[in-house]
Amino acid sequence: MGRKATVVGVTTEIADQLIARAVEAKRQAAVPYSGFRVGAALLAGDGSINTGCNVESSSYGLTLCAERVALGKAISEGKRDFVAIAIVTDSEELCPPCGACRQLLWDYAPDLEIILATPSGARKHYRLRELFPEAFDDHFLGDK
Repeated sequence: MGRKATVVGVTTEIADQLIARAVEAKRQAAVPYSGFRVGAALLAGDGSINTGCNVESSSYGLTLCAERVALGKAISEGKRDFVAIAIVTDSEELCPPCGACRQLLWDYAPDLEIILATPSGARKHYRLRELFPEAFDDHFLGDK
């Protein structure tokens, strides 16, 4: 026990591990157009971690964000319960997920902890609900 908890939920030790895995994933980013590398590490409820990096397309709308790559990998491996995601870039400004990523993350984990980190070690923790208030979700779709 004795681990210090972060402001939102996961322990500092787990947050550090997620950030380190996101930094590793960021190194694989395929960004020939923007040069803006992003890495993400998604923690599932069973303790497994799936990583992702952004993959750009010359048709910009087809670009895959790191967060969605990590989520897609996790879902393709049968994961459906998610706890936290760390997101890192090369910028010294904390970079939150884009709107499309917020929506997809919301669909699978509305209470997800979001950990943003910079190369110099600055970090901030949020709940997805804080970054995506009044989200569209399945309750608007009526009976399924």
